[in-house]
Amino acid sequence: MFHRAARSSVLLFTVSLLSIGSSKGQTTAPSISPELAYRIESMLRSKMEFPTAASISFGPRSASEVPGYDRIQAHFSSSLSGDKGDIPLLVSHDGSRVAQFTTYNIAADPGWKLSAEGHPARGGPASSPVVIVSYDDLECPFCARLHAALFPALMDRYRDQVRIVYRSFPLEGHPWAMHAAVDVDCLGAKAAQGYWAAVDEIHAHAGEYGGEERSLTKAEQELDDVVLNEGHRFHVDESALKACIKKQDTTLEAADIDAGKKLGVYKTPTFFINGMKLDGAVPISFVFKMVDNALKAEGLAPPTSARKEAATAAP
Repeated sequence: MFHRAARSSVLLFTVSLLSIGSSKGQTTAPSISPELAYRIESMLRSKMEFPTAASISFGPRSASEVPGYDRIQAHFSSSLSGDKGDIPLLVSHDGSRVAQFTTYNIAADPGWKLSAEGHPARGGPASSPVVIVSYDDLECPFCARLHAALFPALMDRYRDQVRIVYRSFPLEGHPWAMHAAVDVDCLGAKAAQGYWAAVDEIHAHAGEYGGEERSLTKAEQELDDVVLNEGHRFHVDESALKACIKKQDTTLEAADIDAGKKLGVYKTPTFFINGMKLDGAVPISFVFKMVDNALKAEGLAPPTSARKEAATAAP
């Protein structure tokens, strides 16, 4: 809310300790002295933004897991705005320093929320040690570049060690993105290879749909034709595919969008490597490094070419 201090990383407090002056040899006690409370409040008001006319009070000390520090809770409230909240702090036994400490539960596998089930996949088998889940918008030019450059390179480098799954994340402001997502998902439900063929085709020509006039009606018809052609090529029942396309049921796409938002997806491309989130335009070499790390985390060695590159890059 009104808290600007940096957050810590996993089980470590990386927030800088904030010096607030010397003390008079205070040791651990049930509560902090008025003098110490005044100095902490002065520091907080200089470092953070509080509601207008906010009062700040402090709870008693309690034991912490950090040697040399006790926990205290700073409570703020404003009688004008009604805003209130708590700020957990650590205070040193001698009263000379205050720190912040946050812990995160990392016991669970980072990728457990990103199952490949229910979506077409390409690359390695279901048992592949690395699963890349990409939130994709078929009208997104950056997604098209990623699709054309990165994923073929991943397949060439890692072969059956990597499995790639797309989830739909059509963005608002992209007029035909949702329609395209529904179309390819209709095909994907019947033929995974057809799904990828349609995705390849649409990404390769995304800037052409709708013609020079950028007609939405024309673009949607062209997209339907692409998916129907791929359906025919992969022997999908045409009448069933046409019915699905005509219905334009967005239930699956809405579920993908909702799941993505819960994982912090707000733009495309965003993808997860065994649960590790990456977004935006990143160099392929960096993605390779992250996949190598994912393999190592699984107790596996990266491909020979990757090990040679790492040796060459070493000082």
